Amino acid sequence: MPGASGIADNLGRRVTIPPPFRYEGFQLDPASGLLTCRYSLGAATFAERVSFGAGGRWDDPAVGEAARLVFLLAGVSYYKAAAPPVIDLGQTAVSDAERGFLRAFYLDGLGEYAYRNGLDLSRLRIEGPVRAGSAVCRAAADRGSDAGRPLVPFGGGIDSIVTVEMVRRRAEPALFIVSRPGDRFAAIERPAAVTGLPIVRAEREIDPQLSEDARRPVPRFLNGHVPVTGILSAIAVMAAVLSGRDAVVMSNEWSASIPTLEAGGRSINHQYSKSAAFEAGFRTVLDGLFAGELSYFSALRPRTELWVAQRFAALTSYHDTFHSCNRAFYIDPANRLDYWCGTCDKCCFIDLILAPFLPAADLDRIFGGRQPLSDAAASALVAGRFRTLLGISPDSKPFECVGDVGECRAAALLAARRPDRSGATLLQELAGELRALPDVPAAAELLRPVGEHFIPDAYAAEDLLV
Repeated sequence: MPGASGIADNLGRRVTIPPPFRYEGFQLDPASGLLTCRYSLGAATFAERVSFGAGGRWDDPAVGEAARLVFLLAGVSYYKAAAPPVIDLGQTAVSDAERGFLRAFYLDGLGEYAYRNGLDLSRLRIEGPVRAGSAVCRAAADRGSDAGRPLVPFGGGIDSIVTVEMVRRRAEPALFIVSRPGDRFAAIERPAAVTGLPIVRAEREIDPQLSEDARRPVPRFLNGHVPVTGILSAIAVMAAVLSGRDAVVMSNEWSASIPTLEAGGRSINHQYSKSAAFEAGFRTVLDGLFAGELSYFSALRPRTELWVAQRFAALTSYHDTFHSCNRAFYIDPANRLDYWCGTCDKCCFIDLILAPFLPAADLDRIFGGRQPLSDAAASALVAGRFRTLLGISPDSKPFECVGDVGECRAAALLAARRPDRSGATLLQELAGELRALPDVPAAAELLRPVGEHFIPDAYAAEDLLV
């Protein structure tokens, strides 16, 4: 472990004590539009850089507060290298509310990481100076008309596409896209072009030591899933402040709050930083910083993936451009696929959730002949993935951004009723297994609002929530 020290316990055994994870500080360079965040873990030091490009409102006091928030949340990527029991904030003062939120972000956001690495993070301590006061500044937004000017983080999937098409009816949005320096994901850029909306960009460069270490025969660092949507949310807030935007509108639906599994008395959610709990905590922190002048909410919070799929099915201009396959987003461009693989959990889920609302032939075209539900593409691997999504196999729900078991079951039963799916062997077999189960949710229940939300009145007009 980097920089670890040791002492002898009362039996004379050598006990390794991991060094605290330390927040060293952050720097802003308005001339280059660069935020640099620095951290350390014993002898190991890390630097993360986020570039927002030239221009922007760097003289706005809210920029420094937004940068501090990015600094606080981005640290999770480096803490996980060893996951010590103490986090030292150095000279970075935080309010009590921020400290509580940050601890939840580490504990719940790293739930999957801790589970897979066999770690107990429950005794985590966050040490550092206390910041007094509440709101410290107001983010100044451009208000050229009565309409809001939100920033919509855009990933190219059905959720963010539906959000964009909802929000543009009530506001003047711009897309927000984060990428690595000099890189672009075609799976994001193609549907982004279809929107015709302006794009605000940021480039995030994670310290290369992490990826280099992962390729070592014997890595020094631990690895695993981090709550990346939370980090990107903070970056989006900073981009909104710099560009004079008044809101960040996310695309996180109701089922993102449902745990992936329960283990050791804790709920573990792969999508924690897309959950309502994260949204509520993050909103509280933002209100304390910006006096309510910058809003953060998910436009899809009261909606299911089934409802989102129904809405997306009508947005035909996107059907030939969106691409949610996991392999479209590999870090190494040489390993990316420019087509749907047809076998990963995400391919299976997207096919399943759209199957009730799109003709089988249309989905087969979208998947380039590799539609997972088609008998031609079905295999034991694919059938197993569907049974896991439907909760009719002994395997746990996959650690992926996929819908709830109930949503998947409702989608399978709806799709099986379609005349063009009557001869689909795999789908009909799955539907038959589901019909034998008790308490399968009715699709009508999942096509209505199903949960609480934080959507402001200006965005919650009745025609957007029916």
